[in-house]
Amino acid sequence: MSDGAHRTLAETVLAAARARKLKIAAAESCTGGLVSGALTDIPGSSDVVDRGFVTYSNEEKMQMLGVPAETLRNHGAVSEETARAMARGALANSLADLSVAITGVAGPGGGTDAKPVGLVIFAAARRGHDTVSEKHLFGDIGRSAIRDASVDVALKLLLRLAST
Repeated sequence: MSDGAHRTLAETVLAAARARKLKIAAAESCTGGLVSGALTDIPGSSDVVDRGFVTYSNEEKMQMLGVPAETLRNHGAVSEETARAMARGALANSLADLSVAITGVAGPGGGTDAKPVGLVIFAAARRGHDTVSEKHLFGDIGRSAIRDASVDVALKLLLRLAST
């Protein structure tokens, strides 16, 4: 996806959140802050974006987001359970009303048969609503392309929750 398309989607997310007076937090692992970057690239985003957490290691996931050690031990960092805990932890550790979490295997290494390169799991949470999650298998399309596609999915999840 082009930067222009990310920009348009990020502007739409910000407008939807602004209209409902919602603040946003992002909890990112394999995207390393790209979702927060896409949102904060828009002038005036500070009235909507509360904060971003880049939690690349398991220790950061536990320390910054409160992901339980047993969740990581039993399911691994790249799991629906961990993504959901990250999204809920972003809300619990911020002033945000809405959060998105991303964890995955961007490659080129690190993949396994069970969790191949290109597997990315997303979760989004909104105060007072159920946490939602999605699993995407982008395939081994290259690290940059996986991360780029992940930003797109994360922004669309935020838009969906901001619009409910």
